[in-house]
Amino acid sequence: MTAQELVAPPRAPIPPEAAKAFTNPPAIPTVPGPELRIDTPRDGEFAPSSYTLNELLRLTGQNNPTLRQAQLHISAELGKAQQAGLYPNPVFSYEAEQIGVDVEGNKDSPGEFQGGVLEQRFVTAGKLRLSREKYLRRAHVSEHLATVQQFRVCNDVRLHFYRALAAGETLAIRRELLKSSEDAAVTAQEAYNMGQVRRPEVRRANVTLQRARLSVMRAENAQRESFRRLTALVGVALKEGAVEGSLTPEREATSFESELGRLLAESPEVAAARAKLAVDRATVERERVEWVPDLVARGGAGYNFEAGETVAVAGLSLELPIYDRNQGTIRQARADYARQQQELRRIELRLRNRLAMTYEQYLSSLQHAYEYERVILPESKAAYAELLESYKRDRVDWPEVLMAQHDYFDAKLVQVDNLLEARTHEVLIAGYLLHDGLMAAEGSTPAGHIDATPRPR
Repeated sequence: MTAQELVAPPRAPIPPEAAKAFTNPPAIPTVPGPELRIDTPRDGEFAPSSYTLNELLRLTGQNNPTLRQAQLHISAELGKAQQAGLYPNPVFSYEAEQIGVDVEGNKDSPGEFQGGVLEQRFVTAGKLRLSREKYLRRAHVSEHLATVQQFRVCNDVRLHFYRALAAGETLAIRRELLKSSEDAAVTAQEAYNMGQVRRPEVRRANVTLQRARLSVMRAENAQRESFRRLTALVGVALKEGAVEGSLTPEREATSFESELGRLLAESPEVAAARAKLAVDRATVERERVEWVPDLVARGGAGYNFEAGETVAVAGLSLELPIYDRNQGTIRQARADYARQQQELRRIELRLRNRLAMTYEQYLSSLQHAYEYERVILPESKAAYAELLESYKRDRVDWPEVLMAQHDYFDAKLVQVDNLLEARTHEVLIAGYLLHDGLMAAEGSTPAGHIDATPRPR
């Protein structure tokens, strides 16, 4: 045996009936069974409902609890303003002095003096007026924060409305893609029967078909999830259904500097921060007069058992501010005021930072959406139509037509994402970057501010 014979591969055995027997192609996979279609309503189980954006916003205004919370914050501050401006009540007391003292003719007398005394505190230095003004300013802050909350809620409803709308359009395109995959699987079977493709090509078509079915199921789940999240924001149980509207952006795009100027001038967050600054300024003024002593006057009448006649009582008192002139609280109030000045600056910088990110994403998605609408989608559709026409004239094969159709639907899916992203950032920019409509409404007093006096002042 030679060396050449040792390295030669063994000859493959040839079946005696090769190319004479037909093997059936791999079967087309079945549709996922009911065990996988959990939480999927059956056809005809309920009549689908549809909702418009305005209808959902109206329901939100009536039912979202955070909007009610924001209104209650205003009422609470107005209540404090009312309480802080009330004059102190007079104090009545009955006094008996030296009970049991011996007097002439009576060794166990009721006392030297017994009678009623009325005491009244006269508030000085305009403290009540300043206290009332401070809490009225806090109510003004709460009004701005209520506007903030309203934008948060309404923007969030809009965002989830457009997400639900995009989910519905995605589901429709996925169903079209499923039809295309079903057609491709059947075409692969027929091509195999005619000896034009091999079994692996048929199996790949089956895999593509099953993935398309799973994509439809995922899109159905996503649509239900987006509608349920929208329902949570509205605050009332809605009959499951779809939404009606358009994903196309409506607002004319402007420059970053223009949007930044509008944001800093009109943002309710900035307005609330400025109003809080006014509250802290009023707090400093209020604390500066706290050390001025009030005048306490007392007077009454009684019977003097020692003298055996009716007598009167009168008195006047005031606190001497020798040691405590409210120095610490004044210092704390001034620190709060200075801190709020920095807070205002921080909010403006934070808005600038958030707008920079949002504006870039808005611009990119808008550019993509525009070019897809202008060039990519029409070209994809035209390519599909031309290949279909060529197939009718027997110039191209059917799989090539299906591939062009698949590319067209893929481009439509990308366009839905582009439009949703553009709409999302359009809502945020127009709505002063506010969202998260289920976050609890903020109060007018930032954490750490002085508010420890049981009686508002």
